[in-house]
Amino acid sequence: MTTATAPKHLILADGDFGPMTSKTANSIIRYQADRVVAVLDRGHAGRTAHDVLGFGGGIPVVGSMAEGLALGATSVLIGIAPTGGRLPDAWREWLREALVGGCDIVSGLHTFLNDDPILAEAARIGGRTITDIRRPPADLPVAGGLAKQLEPLVVLTVGTDCNVGKMTAQLQLVRGLNKRGMRTRFVATGQTGIMIEGWGIGVDAVVADFIAGAAERITVQGAEGADVVLVEGQGSINHPGYSGVTLGLLHGSCPDAMILCHQASREYIGDYRKASWLRIPPLSEYVEVYERIAGMVHPSKVVGIAMNTYDMTDDEARAACERAAAETGLPCTDPVRFDPAPLYEAIEQAAHQKRARRAT
Repeated sequence: MTTATAPKHLILADGDFGPMTSKTANSIIRYQADRVVAVLDRGHAGRTAHDVLGFGGGIPVVGSMAEGLALGATSVLIGIAPTGGRLPDAWREWLREALVGGCDIVSGLHTFLNDDPILAEAARIGGRTITDIRRPPADLPVAGGLAKQLEPLVVLTVGTDCNVGKMTAQLQLVRGLNKRGMRTRFVATGQTGIMIEGWGIGVDAVVADFIAGAAERITVQGAEGADVVLVEGQGSINHPGYSGVTLGLLHGSCPDAMILCHQASREYIGDYRKASWLRIPPLSEYVEVYERIAGMVHPSKVVGIAMNTYDMTDDEARAACERAAAETGLPCTDPVRFDPAPLYEAIEQAAHQKRARRAT
């Protein structure tokens, strides 16, 4: 799809537009800003995306669906991922208004909007489409270890928590690796990555028995014509709510290498949403645990640390990266804020080592 024919999004993030509470909105604004006409959030109406996020330029924040439609939106994109992925009741009328007003809808919610009779009827009458990104394919297999045999280097991002930058790190790396002459593909496993990349499977909506099979399928698909496959990670292996998805990805994609992602200022799992109760262990423990669990199916090493330092000063961010590198013995950088080269080099070295192993 060319930019000329691409949809113009009004991003719906009412009540949650912010650096840590609107991951989907933020990523679309960071990587596809030219496709965004406005963000709908009554709490920040009258401001710009840059005012709220620190990036995004002059994309306006509006307070009503009518204002967004007036700016030329052709698509309404759900820009938040609330706990459980359910549609807020107050949004149903807004979405019906958008469909009647000539917009398609793109949703990454667990609530499938095509199954809503009011919205489905509005779409039918208006000739509009509703795309439920998270709806999985119906023919997913149980994983069979196919990804173990792939020739390209498979790299999975793993994390210390949800929403620490696993997808963002991969998107920062894919561009740079391709520029360095390594044919690199990004494999999307969550709703935001799918919206950006245009394909993938939202593994957190897959029946548990088939999570690893879904990861295997898209990893194999991503390997076609590639030197490096960057698989988007989800959750954390010790997250009480989402560790099952993390494990399914780990064993389905059979990564040769992993990038550990962490938000430097975060001390507790989920502390940006609810009361703190589970402290994040040291990074060195995560390295050991991820390598051990991955290695029970396919040998894998953590080769670098991607640090999220969005809420720190430059000096604080550099110090956090230096501490992580000293603790783990691995290269560490914030690939958004600083030079991603240490992670490029770690991946290139891992790819060279895999080629050497296969040759012998």
